Amino acid sequence: MLDVHRLTLLREVKLHGSMSAAARELAYSHSAISQQLGVLEKETGVILLEKVGRNVKLTPAGEELVRNTEAILAAIERAESDLASSHQRAQGTVTVAAFATISRSVMPTAMAQLARKFPGLDVRLRREEPETAVLQLMSRHVDAVVTDAFPGTQGAPDGGIHTTVIGQDPIRGYLPHGVAFEDFDQLRSARWVVEPLSAASTQWALRVCRERGIEPVIAHVSSDVLFHLRMVEHGLAAAFLPDMVVREAGSDVIPSSWLPADQHRSIQFLVRAGSEHSAALVAVREAILHAFQQNSDL
Repeated sequence: MLDVHRLTLLREVKLHGSMSAAARELAYSHSAISQQLGVLEKETGVILLEKVGRNVKLTPAGEELVRNTEAILAAIERAESDLASSHQRAQGTVTVAAFATISRSVMPTAMAQLARKFPGLDVRLRREEPETAVLQLMSRHVDAVVTDAFPGTQGAPDGGIHTTVIGQDPIRGYLPHGVAFEDFDQLRSARWVVEPLSAASTQWALRVCRERGIEPVIAHVSSDVLFHLRMVEHGLAAAFLPDMVVREAGSDVIPSSWLPADQHRSIQFLVRAGSEHSAALVAVREAILHAFQQNSDL
């Protein structure tokens, strides 16, 4: 019989891209993971990993085994969820990873509501970037993720993740406050502040600009979207800003008529497939949904 722990180790190598990265994430030694995966190869009777330079990659048999492992882990999640739901009340510990804006503006309200309604439920929050948070979810380091997704960009992986859309957050384009842009040529010369180039928000922003004939001049890069707002307010940069950020800051900046105004990001609640009916996770999801709606109505 295959060992679930060893199957999970193989899946971690797939998730993190290398045996060394998986070892760091799990606080294992490289040799310990290598030894366990060697045993797994003997159990299965097939080669699961092959060397590529100084790294390894999964063979087709290894990839297939990871796909089957996802189904096994989802079944375990469902079993655990059914057991937890037998209590008929949300309880236990739930760790949630969330991005900065929603951590500040929505999560405190949701957590306060949960503390009042479910005293046996211990909700713990981690501030994480979306890409890191999803890996932590799949590795069972957190129980849920609140993240954002942008049109036309890759969202959460299809396998092993259950996604619920919490709501939509409009995103509007802003030019440097107090700087006059009289024609399109001036607009094309505007300096921009964006998140790191690998971020989905930046990939989306670049595409939106290019579809309108603008190749943005990226002058500043920061993952702090509140910093983007301050740069706009001081007349130093253009930016795409979510309504949630502008509302939280109480800013009086006005969206530009030169830039598209019909864009939005979706706010999503992610859990591991099979756990979506857990009483605790349902309670957390509903509290976040209610808090988000309250925030949007302000």
